[in-house]
Amino acid sequence: MAAAPAPAAAAGLAAAPWGVPAMPGSRCPRPALPILRWLPRYSRAWLPLDLLAGLAVGLTTVPQALAYAELAGLPLQYGLYSSFMGCFVYCFLGTAKDVTLGPTAIMSLLVSSYAFHEPVYAVLLTFLSGCIQLAMGLLHLGFLLDFISCPVIKGFTSAASITISFNQIKNILGLQGIPRQFFLQVYETLRRIRETRAGDAVLGLTCLAVLTGLRAMKSHLPQAAPAEPLAVRISYLIVWISATARNALVVLFAGLVAYSFQVMGSQPFRLTGSIPQGLPAFRPPHFSLAVPNGTVPFQSMVEDMGVGLAVVPLMGLLETIAIAKAFGRAPLSLVSSGVANVLGSFVSSYPITGSFGRTAVNAQSGVCTPAGGLVTGALVLLSLAYLTSLFYYIPKAALAAVIISAVVPMFDAGIFRTLWRVKRLDLVPLCVTFLLCFWEVQYGIVAGVLVSGILLLYSIARPPIKVSEGAVLLVQLGSSLHFPAVEHLRDSVCSRALAASPPRSVILDCCHVSSIDYTVVVGLSELLQELRRHGLSLAFCGLKVCGTSATPPQPQGGSWEAEKSLA
Repeated sequence: MAAAPAPAAAAGLAAAPWGVPAMPGSRCPRPALPILRWLPRYSRAWLPLDLLAGLAVGLTTVPQALAYAELAGLPLQYGLYSSFMGCFVYCFLGTAKDVTLGPTAIMSLLVSSYAFHEPVYAVLLTFLSGCIQLAMGLLHLGFLLDFISCPVIKGFTSAASITISFNQIKNILGLQGIPRQFFLQVYETLRRIRETRAGDAVLGLTCLAVLTGLRAMKSHLPQAAPAEPLAVRISYLIVWISATARNALVVLFAGLVAYSFQVMGSQPFRLTGSIPQGLPAFRPPHFSLAVPNGTVPFQSMVEDMGVGLAVVPLMGLLETIAIAKAFGRAPLSLVSSGVANVLGSFVSSYPITGSFGRTAVNAQSGVCTPAGGLVTGALVLLSLAYLTSLFYYIPKAALAAVIISAVVPMFDAGIFRTLWRVKRLDLVPLCVTFLLCFWEVQYGIVAGVLVSGILLLYSIARPPIKVSEGAVLLVQLGSSLHFPAVEHLRDSVCSRALAASPPRSVILDCCHVSSIDYTVVVGLSELLQELRRHGLSLAFCGLKVCGTSATPPQPQGGSWEAEKSLA
């Protein structure tokens, strides 16, 4: 479905192209720091578009930050602490103008699993995740992410969508004391459904309906051409801004309703409560945790986080790279994410990554450069400095509606039907990941990756082999040969060659084989010797040398050149 155009396009303003055009014959190297690629040629015409985009993203970021902190099981101010450093860092290191870094639903869900609702754990997890991401970027280890297949990612995000949505049902219904484990949540929520608070339920469902309606309105908003009358273009701009800033509008409306009831002396809603005012202190993360019985040392904290030290940075990089691929090339995605998390840990941030929703808002707003992130970050800082006292009256049901509205589109029901038509075997890692993520997130991801790896290794160990019988046995190999496949190839060739009447010599067609390893060479040599013991020969055709198809071997004196190389 086509996204609504940016208001700048409706007003007839052309956004600047992203990227520095190459000058013919120019040999000047590209600046290593991405900001130096666009800042020297920054145009005044881009400034209003960057300001508009930064403001639109900021109005989306602030209410989502509060909601995601609730999802992560942390005090709400930590959502705001996590929302500005990524904006500033990406302005300097960003390679795709549309991408925004900050807290997301997926990352908040992971933090709730590995930080144990303890801010010290969350901030330390941010620092360690950033170090891992930075090391992967500097060592060019991003290829490791390629081993996490699309079915695994889809299974995880779809399960996370359901888990996160149901996690917020308790806030929609006004229930308290509901456990965070998914199956226990379902049981306890259904068991205590009669304890639903009418005020929270009505407000939460109303907010959810308004958010859904505004999202649909934005998706179907027709483009206003520059030739349209001024009134039409202004109306379009008002509707577009309302739909884009829907989270802020809904939270503001809910807060005003809650404040009105408070003034009248009654409060039918559960409120977020007091949020400390002021900016976070700039200091390194704590490497130990003081508890009533003593101190938890750094080593014990790392052991407690366990596999989360691998899952959190990897999933963060996956989100950022997926967004960067969708909105532009980003060779420094790993580095920018790592630096953002390392520096973010100094301002009490929990782990951040690229946000699909806010990046889409940024792109639709007509952003020209990553400078729009400066406006977003400044807006978050202003909220922390002056507006936290107003957040007291935000109902939890409204924040729950914001979260549910953000994560429902993550559920991809069509992927099951698509994989059934394309390759049904891919449904195995998808379903394994999807189902186990309801038990524990880490189990689902690890199991999905293992199943995908097994399927990948099986395809390497059992390459496609086509056998054609004639005067000789023609064996056509469908892919390269690696050591797990050599025994399968030997058994297949020997069984067919010796079972024929009379036994037949064998020709291996290697036109599709681009590489082999030493074990395969040894196995082919043994196959040659075994066939010779039965008076048969083995020949090769379509051999490649250094990636180039070689001249087919010619018979000499009843033998073959290829045989000599293996004899």
